[in-house]
Amino acid sequence: MRRNREGLADGGRIPATEDGQKRAMVEGYRCLRILPRILLLIAVVPLGGCLSRSRPVALRTSTAKLQTATGKDLIERINAEATEIQTLKGTVGITVSVGGSKLGKITEYQEIRGYILARRPSSLRMIGLFPILQSHVFDMVSSGQEFKLWIPSKNQFIVGDNEEASPSTEPLGNLKPQVIYNALLLQAVDLQNELAVLEASEHEVIDHRTQKATLRPDYSLNIIKQNGHQWYLSRKVVFDRADLRPHQQLLYDEHGSIVTDVHYDEYREINGVCFPTNIQIWRPREEYSIKLQVTKLTINGPITDDQFVLQLPAGAGLASR
Repeated sequence: MRRNREGLADGGRIPATEDGQKRAMVEGYRCLRILPRILLLIAVVPLGGCLSRSRPVALRTSTAKLQTATGKDLIERINAEATEIQTLKGTVGITVSVGGSKLGKITEYQEIRGYILARRPSSLRMIGLFPILQSHVFDMVSSGQEFKLWIPSKNQFIVGDNEEASPSTEPLGNLKPQVIYNALLLQAVDLQNELAVLEASEHEVIDHRTQKATLRPDYSLNIIKQNGHQWYLSRKVVFDRADLRPHQQLLYDEHGSIVTDVHYDEYREINGVCFPTNIQIWRPREEYSIKLQVTKLTINGPITDDQFVLQLPAGAGLASR
């Protein structure tokens, strides 16, 4: 067997002499005595915070009593509302803000008073009035694909397509009746041409007792629509599990981008129907938002065809979008 200079066998693992064996036994004994101390140190150090840290949880889950539902239950809720509510006639406070990351600023406009008429399947009339003079800020109407918008201060009458109108640089020029209509009246789920997929999630709410943000479980009904041979996410209706009422609706284009984000709050029972009296609409592409605060509302009252007619005023400039 080949030995090294210290008298140990190859690799230094086997003592070559009796003295070497004794030294190895002593060193091993020392290691056994030190080992418990090392293990204790390893166990204690994390408790001292050197190798770990703690941080508070930002949001807590709401303790509100939750309801359960299936996808079928939520589809029936949407379709029942679409059948139950055929017309709306109301007085609203309208607050508009324009801008965001694209413009680099946000401009908020003073709240104005307004009137809304809506009738299924696609008709809407909305009029905005100055607070004191009660003269028209705007008047817009739609009975389907085409919309009309009259802006007296600009002496401008705009005619456009609800689906393909290009964004305007003027704040009021981006208003479209179909956006308001889709926010006010949830469309029924077409079970012949649409798929609805249930998703469990959660959203942030303010606890009225503590005034702190909490997370509340919800249900999202993802409604998938077919366009030719392809399917795409058309809209998402989010239900608060505390009352199973819609608190948000997201509408998408065929490329998966959000075109409208609507939030619903402050439900009240009107004519036997629960309806949100605080509706906030955000259009990320055009970067404008509309808040509708309902002060008076009639559901399923009579509305005639002539209430959705808006004629070109004499001398007004005509523009198309």
